[in-house]
Amino acid sequence: QVQLVESGGGLVQAGGSLRLSCAASGRTFAGQTMAWFRQAPGKEREFVAAIMWAVRYADSVKGRFTISRDNAKNTVYLHMSSLKPEDTAVYYCAATGTGALARTLGDYDSWGQGTQVTVSS
Repeated sequence: QVQLVESGGGLVQAGGSLRLSCAASGRTFAGQTMAWFRQAPGKEREFVAAIMWAVRYADSVKGRFTISRDNAKNTVYLHMSSLKPEDTAVYYCAATGTGALARTLGDYDSWGQGTQVTVSS
């Protein structure tokens, strides 16, 4: 497994921006598909974005969120802009060694502890 630690969450006004970071250790980072999921209160955890040899986004965040990675720093980022109150959630970083741009929770075997993002209206 990979150890993942998220940071960068906080409170932001609607329309604002925030950048999340996820530092990884353990398995070779460059070989991992990295992803972000989120879970709002009372809702199931949902896919946000993934990155490996390409990127993949949930429809709800396309054009507003950007996932990127720095293999030299073993870190994946999620830059979020034009934030909406419905983006409020705990954001989780996840990793898998399958190499696929998976969007299902069960495809990932390593998870961070999550970081809270709150968007006020």
